[in-house]
Amino acid sequence: MLFDTHAHMDSRSFNEDRELLLRSLPEQGITLLMNPGCSLESSKKAVRLATEYAYIYAAVGSHPDAADEVNDAVLEEYRMLCKLNSKVKAIGEIGLDYHYEDIPRALQQKAFIAQLALAQELDLPVIVHERDAHEDGMAIIKQFPTVKGVFHCYSGSAQMAQELVKMGWYIGFTGVLTFKNARRAVETVQAIPIDRIVLETDCPYMSPEPFRGRRNDPGKLYRMAEKLAQIRGISTEEAARITFENGKRLYRI
Repeated sequence: MLFDTHAHMDSRSFNEDRELLLRSLPEQGITLLMNPGCSLESSKKAVRLATEYAYIYAAVGSHPDAADEVNDAVLEEYRMLCKLNSKVKAIGEIGLDYHYEDIPRALQQKAFIAQLALAQELDLPVIVHERDAHEDGMAIIKQFPTVKGVFHCYSGSAQMAQELVKMGWYIGFTGVLTFKNARRAVETVQAIPIDRIVLETDCPYMSPEPFRGRRNDPGKLYRMAEKLAQIRGISTEEAARITFENGKRLYRI
């Protein structure tokens, strides 16, 4: 059993074969899947998928690239989606992304804080996207000490991950873990307790080796389990079992 804790199955990349792929995933060992939203529109799509497939759960939220849409009306829609749908298990993905800075940093921070406040109100975990914004990301989450969740597609240092784990957070690893130059990710996996690690595809992005450069999908999650097992010196089956339980605990499933 594998839990893909972050998969964008609502992406248009899956428009031609989404239904066929989703029907096949349980046979490939994917027995749980979290589909986070990146905007109000994609959050609604994620919720629809969760209502259609028993093994899929949803999160709702605006990615930093959509921070400019976050206002009181959008937050109220997220609030209602959470309250009316028992399969909505988190707020996300939300956070900060300073890599391209298409959205001003101040606006990203305002949207991040507003959505963390919503998670606090609803007592839900959060899915954090944080890229090239380590200092600001840590400072903001510390304003909400009761809010926990996962830093997905983790790109920070092992030391930062250790601090997050001490605060009660989980760390998510994608196909990057399998890359030959993934020194920082490997160091982090070695440095933190295995009961705080979750696996994700972040599909359609981040395909693992040997599929790099192709569209990713949850059926490739086994590669991350194999790599985690290799790093930690355990069997692939044990890595899958532990991360499956970690994901369930993270999302309270």
